Amino acid sequence: MKKIAIYIALIFFCTVDAQKKKTENTANFELGSGLNFSFEENNYRFTIGGFLQPAYTYSKITDKKGTNELNVQRAYFSLGGKAVKEKVSFFIQTDFSLSQPLLDAWLAYHPTENISITAGQKRTPLNNKEMNINESQFQFTERSILSTSLTNTGREFGLFVDGRFQLGSFGIVPQLAVTSGDGRNSFGSNSRDTDRGGLKYGARLDLYPLGFFTEGNEEAIADLLHEPSLKIAAGAAASYNKGVSSAVGEGHGDFSLYDSEQKLKYPDYRKFYADLLLKYQGFSLLGEYANANATALDGIYTNQTATDLLRPQQISSYLVLGDAYNVQLGYVTLSGWGADLRYSKISPEFKDFENSVMKDVSAYTLGLTRYLKGNNLKIQAAVSKLQYQGDMNELKADLVFQIVF
Repeated sequence: MKKIAIYIALIFFCTVDAQKKKTENTANFELGSGLNFSFEENNYRFTIGGFLQPAYTYSKITDKKGTNELNVQRAYFSLGGKAVKEKVSFFIQTDFSLSQPLLDAWLAYHPTENISITAGQKRTPLNNKEMNINESQFQFTERSILSTSLTNTGREFGLFVDGRFQLGSFGIVPQLAVTSGDGRNSFGSNSRDTDRGGLKYGARLDLYPLGFFTEGNEEAIADLLHEPSLKIAAGAAASYNKGVSSAVGEGHGDFSLYDSEQKLKYPDYRKFYADLLLKYQGFSLLGEYANANATALDGIYTNQTATDLLRPQQISSYLVLGDAYNVQLGYVTLSGWGADLRYSKISPEFKDFENSVMKDVSAYTLGLTRYLKGNNLKIQAAVSKLQYQGDMNELKADLVFQIVF
């Protein structure tokens, strides 16, 4: 209680002091924007925020009894700040619903208004459009099977360069990344659990031929701000991960492969994405394609004695390989009701190989959202039908409440 009292007193002091010094120092809170402090006429900024997603899920697989689950789907807490004169910013974000909660921890330098250079752990731009959307901005209760099959959290540790340029009405957003290739927390939990394989290199390019979306409307798939004219975002991303030892290249040590000298040897992993997002007067349409494939497979053995050579197609039992498609259509009314449809499909590279990590799955999803204060306060419901190889189906229903503070 003492600590809480001190924090309240500190906030009160900052508020009173701000009134005395007019706009020199301020402290304020707004739902969705967090608790914000600014000093020296907004030259130094500090923000505390986060969001909660309590959720209920019902799931039933063919010929099995249905299951019910009530939990906190996500519990985010974040700290961020910016020094305007020094052109430096930082951000830390955790999800306490995970056993390893750290998601983002980075420091950025902004040499110009249009360029940022970031070092640390953050969401990599090298994935599809939906995967680049923040978890608090979902159009449905959860990401598509395209996103969840080819990625985990989408966070990686490395160096990132982002640009944002406008030539007349034409917008260009190029992004580059060089990461550890082992996802988040890539160096393991102790000194013996070290990074494996080589680095991951990649780039993403987004083009806005009709100009950028309205400010704030670029952060979500749904068109909450009702674009007055048609806006288009066409993007593509490609990455090359040298030496991977996890199914989607966001971890390490999940499996071990060897060369003829009985030393560790891992395959290289490549991903390619293409996506298109359209928004107009409340309507939104997103189309995505993804491909994952492996290379550098010659001379790899599955056992340390180097007697079992990796057979054709067998690599798909270690890595997620294949194609994926996702199409989602939505409409948001001016009063804050959203209705959405989605179709997604993933197909393994080797369809006749039963041990493939990626399975042949298609999913149909119907979503309904009540936006009470944009994405900051909303209630979402979704019903999905997943069709697996053979005759197995799954019916899944989700109800999620979200509050962003």
